[in-house]
Amino acid sequence: MTIDKKLNGNELTLAIEGRLDTTTAPDLEKVVDESVTSDITSLIIDFAKLEYISSAGLRVLLKSQKIMNKQGEMKVTNVSDVIGEIFEVTGFSDILTIA
Repeated sequence: MTIDKKLNGNELTLAIEGRLDTTTAPDLEKVVDESVTSDITSLIIDFAKLEYISSAGLRVLLKSQKIMNKQGEMKVTNVSDVIGEIFEVTGFSDILTIA
């Protein structure tokens, strides 16, 4: 998995490529913990190149959403049909803002 970070003022975009699973979820969690400072008011997670997400990846998304609920907004963009179906089945489509 690779994570491409782009900071534009108070907006941080994380573009995820590959698989977000038990092995790689801690990497994303570390990037979120280090990068989402108190001045970030918008977090965008771009899934255009995400192939797979496991429950460990969902946990990191939930944690990130909780952080951003306190200081701004979080959006998940470019969600494929496969990932979208996982969000539907798990109820994450009701928790996350999917754009």
